[in-house]
Amino acid sequence: MRKEVIEYIHSKQDLKDFIRVQPVWYRILSKNPHWLDKFEAASINHFEKTVHHQVQRFSNGVQMASMMMQMFQAMNDSK
Repeated sequence: MRKEVIEYIHSKQDLKDFIRVQPVWYRILSKNPHWLDKFEAASINHFEKTVHHQVQRFSNGVQMASMMMQMFQAMNDSK
């Protein structure tokens, strides 16, 4: 693998962790170092750091808070 690619991967912890989980990317980047952007996109998607995943986590948190509020209101109403 090219030295620049290795240095770039070692500069970001998420990329280092991802290449350990998906070693096939080591072979891919050795043959096609210009696929670094695809590697980063796969890493972001793997660790669920996309905007879609962040919105989904926020939505799940709001739903959980709403359920808790309804549960507390039901408990207060029953007293």
